[in-house]
Amino acid sequence: MRLRLRSTSLIMFASLLLLCSQAQATRIKDIADIEGVRENQLMGYGLVIGLNGTGDDIKKSVFTKQALINMVKRFGMALTPAVFTQLKTKNAATVMVTSQLPAFARPGSAIDIQVSSIGDATSLSGGTLLMTPLKGPDGSTYAVAQGPLAVGGIAFGGKAAKVQKNFPTSGRVTGGAIVERAVDYALPTGGELLFQLRQTDFTTSSRMTEAINSHFGGGTAKAMDSRSVKVQKPANYQGDLVAFISDLESIEIDPDRSARIVVNERTGTIVMGQDVRISTVAVSHGNLNLVITESTEISQPNPLAAGTTVATTKTTIDAIEDKGNLVVMPMGVNIGEIARALNAIGATPRDLIAIFQAIKAAGALQGELVIL
Repeated sequence: MRLRLRSTSLIMFASLLLLCSQAQATRIKDIADIEGVRENQLMGYGLVIGLNGTGDDIKKSVFTKQALINMVKRFGMALTPAVFTQLKTKNAATVMVTSQLPAFARPGSAIDIQVSSIGDATSLSGGTLLMTPLKGPDGSTYAVAQGPLAVGGIAFGGKAAKVQKNFPTSGRVTGGAIVERAVDYALPTGGELLFQLRQTDFTTSSRMTEAINSHFGGGTAKAMDSRSVKVQKPANYQGDLVAFISDLESIEIDPDRSARIVVNERTGTIVMGQDVRISTVAVSHGNLNLVITESTEISQPNPLAAGTTVATTKTTIDAIEDKGNLVVMPMGVNIGEIARALNAIGATPRDLIAIFQAIKAAGALQGELVIL
């Protein structure tokens, strides 16, 4: 029975190792794109209606008032200037509509849109976007958006208190825009494609070239630089460029990774790559805690005595400095050893950022430190 359990454990362990080794491989389609095959940004100016008193204040948002006037005139309704001055609706809001036009999108295709308030509206929940043309950088209309908004935030309150979750002034409409015009692009007819890596790296470019030549034959791919790889369509794929691209994008390679530490000082987030190494260095960590306490003392006169009650504020300041711990990190330690060593001295994310900056300044960090 024990032998069977050991055999089962060995099989499971071997399977996990196999999965880990396979997990390192990445398809070419996930790290590179064909030159020219990309999304295009669209933008439009629109009007959201149907809000429950949470729209723009027309007295403050002049562009909202003008948008309502233009909409009314478009439907042939003649209003006098006196009526324009009496507009006080809070059920409408002006918004900016943005979207991404995918490559090879054809007229009639539906794309998602993002709607964001540009006035002083407090919420777009329950609103409906009116027909809005979406234009590209050339000023041409490529899509038309319209539909009810899905807002992921809420905001309720009164004069004294308010409760808000997420951002109710931004919403999304899934499939809310219809493509009216396609971007002219055609795959090259000569059979030569240029793939561009999303992350510039000479090693990854070389590995991608070797993998393509190993799969299709020598001379199929040639690395041009750290980002571009030129690929020539083989003779057996003549007339079927789509099938060749599909087979090529499914090839798996092991992209090289840079030794990099990324820190975000605003959120205290730290991300370290597995190739980060640190030379022999000693790190001392000590915290200075400043505690400020305020209390109110009431001085009240005795009964039947003259005088008034006096309230005074008492402030107490205590400075507490923790003892510094000195930790020596040997040369060539990996990310796991770095994490254990820094956790041992009780460093918080904020402290880790300062520690990594000091290690980089000392020249002991073998990698790139990126601060967001």
